[in-house]
Amino acid sequence: MLRSYQKINRRKTRVVNVGDVLIGGDNPISVQTMTNTLTIDAKSTINQIYKVFKAGADLVRVSIPDKESSQSLKKIVKESKIPIIADIHFHYKRAIEAAENGASCLRINPGNIGSVEKVKDVIKAAKDNNCSIRIGVNGGSLEKKILEKYSEPNPEALIESAINNIKILEDNDFFNFKISVKSSDIFMAIGAYEGLAEICDYPLHLGITEAGGKRTGSIKSSIGMGNLLLKGIGDTIRVSLSDEPDEEVRVGFEILKSLGIRNRGVKIISCPSCARQQFQVIDLVKKLEKSLEDIEKPITVSIIGCVVNGPGEANMTNIGITGGGNNTHMIYVNGKKDHIIKDRDLAPYLEDIIRKKAENSSI
Repeated sequence: MLRSYQKINRRKTRVVNVGDVLIGGDNPISVQTMTNTLTIDAKSTINQIYKVFKAGADLVRVSIPDKESSQSLKKIVKESKIPIIADIHFHYKRAIEAAENGASCLRINPGNIGSVEKVKDVIKAAKDNNCSIRIGVNGGSLEKKILEKYSEPNPEALIESAINNIKILEDNDFFNFKISVKSSDIFMAIGAYEGLAEICDYPLHLGITEAGGKRTGSIKSSIGMGNLLLKGIGDTIRVSLSDEPDEEVRVGFEILKSLGIRNRGVKIISCPSCARQQFQVIDLVKKLEKSLEDIEKPITVSIIGCVVNGPGEANMTNIGITGGGNNTHMIYVNGKKDHIIKDRDLAPYLEDIIRKKAENSSI
């Protein structure tokens, strides 16, 4: 249950669709990622999409760099359990092919597509195939004219690029789109998203692009997107990591869980451990994080090594353990003392009662 001080007033936006997933308005903030397989290798791409689906992804983006990838997309779409966003950069024919071959959304910059007629052809293909569009502005690939005007990427440059691309779509009577203004610089990204949120009501796709490896990228993404989400800005997110796509999904859900926006899976509250710990907290947490990855039901677990903060944390969790002396520990269920365990292998014991809780059975 959210307390009054935890309430986030979400920005009001239009609603767009990516396949059967609705983005914006009061719809859940969706989590997406991107495949890193060769799209022409349909089997590997389908297998990776299944992995991110199992991790909880609502959407997945697939790069379409050439005609062979466009052709492969048709098979991939048929096998995918979640809507696919086709990532297009410059060639308008790839966008048309992707829409015709089943993509639910095109990630493009209309200004990079070419002539007005080419843009109209892409928009027609999107309309004909119920395919939405994401205007994907990025600090690393701004238009030459904008870079000349501002000398370097900055929030104002990203916003101007977005506005120019919005106008292209609106002038062609197309409104089923969302927007991103990404940067690898947290300050630039936050400034661009905040500025854009003030002047339009289209849904926003959040991301700190090229954020880095798992640890660095997770921290940068949490700071950048967390700041925006706390202000009610953001309707779909992607954590960009130099890591496997399913890991991006897990980190994305951790960000949303931390803010009470969307809960999925096990949320562990654990102490950093100290000389007072009555069991090896760090080792136990690592084992449970790994073994419980498959659980989808929201469950909160507290793992506290001693009685200093253990009972208080356990009061607000579904399952809790507090370390006691002589290898004797208290188990809490739904915030209340339930039973004492002694001389047990804690990881398999806790995994068992957490899984029973997830299945709504008695412990």
